[in-house]
Amino acid sequence: MISPDVEKPIQRGAFRALLGKEWFVLKRKTKWLFQWPLFAKVDRCVSLDHVLFRHRSFLLRPLKNVDMYLQHNKVRNLQLAVSKIHGVVLKPGETFSLWLLVGRPTKKKGYLDGLTLENGKISKGVGGGLCQLGNLIYWMALHSPLTITERWRHGYDVFPDINRTIPFACGATLSYNYVDLQIKNETSSSFQFHLWLDEEHLNGEIRGEQEPQDEYTVFETDHFIKHQWWGGYTRHNKIWKRCINKKSGRQSDELVTENHAILMYNPLLDQAS
Repeated sequence: MISPDVEKPIQRGAFRALLGKEWFVLKRKTKWLFQWPLFAKVDRCVSLDHVLFRHRSFLLRPLKNVDMYLQHNKVRNLQLAVSKIHGVVLKPGETFSLWLLVGRPTKKKGYLDGLTLENGKISKGVGGGLCQLGNLIYWMALHSPLTITERWRHGYDVFPDINRTIPFACGATLSYNYVDLQIKNETSSSFQFHLWLDEEHLNGEIRGEQEPQDEYTVFETDHFIKHQWWGGYTRHNKIWKRCINKKSGRQSDELVTENHAILMYNPLLDQAS
């Protein structure tokens, strides 16, 4: 059963937060050095034919109290990041690391200010908006035999549901480089990510060497909202992955994760409006 109690978030000073971030960045870089041969790499000479799953998400969404220029900047940031990931091949035993491929987003590389979330508050920062890429890749990986070995959930539910098409909290938050998205190929076949942008959407496909033998469904259970003792609201659910063999029809369900997020809006007021 999901525990409904969530502690009130602790607000840390900016200097302490910066020092802590750089320490964890250095720690992750050191870890990469020892694991380097095990990570997947982009190979533009390879194009696998069998599409396992595809998904897309809108690039520009009007959001309350958010300047649209940050959304347009996000598109530029996504273009730069996608160019580093498109065509990455996960061979058996290899791990996909988003940040290892993308690198640190900086102004020198062309990244712009985009929407970020810091200590539960909407802000802006260089490279902001790349969580949309993490969300897309994570959602696709859930519909494949790949194993998600590192995924960080959003600690806050920032905006009320507007035309939501997938369950709550099926995304992956990112922060260079220690809040990463990593996916391991524990099968005997290779897989490949294809990613691109068009005028309206961020698009993605997972491709494989063979016709997929299974199909996957992702769904939620135990969804509820709770008013916490310290005054805020929190949102909870469980995410499940259902695998169905196409030939035999055999079905199995796997609990993917439990989600607990602090709402940044009053759910009763938003429902009433």
